[in-house]
Amino acid sequence: MNEHADFLEPSGLRVTVDQVVHLVHAETPSDQPHCFAYFISIHNETELPVTIKGRKWVVTNARGEVTAVEGDGIVGQTPTIPPGDSFSYNSFHLFNTRTAVAEGSYIGLDGLGRRVITRIPKFEMEVAGSRQPLKSGPRESSSSPAGQSWRPMDPRHRRGPAPFDSGGANGAIPASL
Repeated sequence: MNEHADFLEPSGLRVTVDQVVHLVHAETPSDQPHCFAYFISIHNETELPVTIKGRKWVVTNARGEVTAVEGDGIVGQTPTIPPGDSFSYNSFHLFNTRTAVAEGSYIGLDGLGRRVITRIPKFEMEVAGSRQPLKSGPRESSSSPAGQSWRPMDPRHRRGPAPFDSGGANGAIPASL
């Protein structure tokens, strides 16, 4: 049974992964040495405002280990996105493998009080020079000499980078940056 069967999935409510950056010099715990910042935009092209109430991430590392993270809001906020507008933020994931894939969803309420869901498109995070990238479908890639990597799972989801979020601890980039 689909756990989200009682949610509407409006076609005009969509998520783009705008940028993924490997933060080579971030101070990280020794058991999770790889830090990736991701920049996300939630676009509301519906007729009603949408308030995002929570999120669920499913992250799979290179060993196939799956971590699911659920929580209220986004980086300490429950943004209301008016029709024709978007909400952009950034946060990060820490890993102990050189590659990982993330995907998920945001849940919320529309202006009529109906429960809505929108999917976070699957994207890959890969340390530059990794020899065994995850096999997760077609993708486009590019990387910069500074160790940044961008690996969208679907090139239609790429947009310009979102500004850094200065929100709560959930969205803060490690202090060393």
